[in-house]
Amino acid sequence: MDKIIVEGPAKLKGRVSISGAKNACLPIMAATLLNPKSCQLTNVPRLRDVTTMRRLLEQLGSKVQAEFPQMTIETFDIGTYEASYDLVKTMRASILVLGPLLARYKSAKVSLPGGCAIGTRPIDIHLEGLKKMGTEVRLEGGYVFAETKGLVGAEVVLPFPSVGATENLMMAAVLADGKTTIENAAKEPEIVDLANFLNKMGGKVQGAGTHCVVIEGVKIEALRS
Repeated sequence: MDKIIVEGPAKLKGRVSISGAKNACLPIMAATLLNPKSCQLTNVPRLRDVTTMRRLLEQLGSKVQAEFPQMTIETFDIGTYEASYDLVKTMRASILVLGPLLARYKSAKVSLPGGCAIGTRPIDIHLEGLKKMGTEVRLEGGYVFAETKGLVGAEVVLPFPSVGATENLMMAAVLADGKTTIENAAKEPEIVDLANFLNKMGGKVQGAGTHCVVIEGVKIEALRS
């Protein structure tokens, strides 16, 4: 089709159903890994990336039931802490499971989004922030191996406002010991949506949508469905 021709005038009327935003849904799905209880999500868009994130959560051991636009995620019994390359290569947002896995299980093995090549959108910012929170990181065979004896609050200044790094650090900080401050944080609407979800679970996140996000760590027992 070379062009669309619209002839008017005419009155427009009717109803349009607006689906949820993918960029908000994916980090929220990853954030359910923090919670040992069941999480119910609504207005979930039926998209390929959402299906990929669902497959990744199930690969980790979550139980996911989806009757779009509703989704229920249970992470009672995670069987592995590895996000394999087969899934991560198809969706860069898969790296968002790194922070929650470290926070709850103190260990994670997550494929680099580009495999052995760091690629044009490196995750160095994610890793440097997690290191400041007490994480030991090594890169081997195209994977990030991350371990911690327990995440601790820290002051993290991002070199630029990365959405993914802000989200990963926010989720990691929810169960960290003490207060975490993220300076030069991303301000996108999905950051606010993630903070609202974390707070609804029992987290303590302030400042989302501004350049400075502050997270006061809580005990996992404080989280709720």
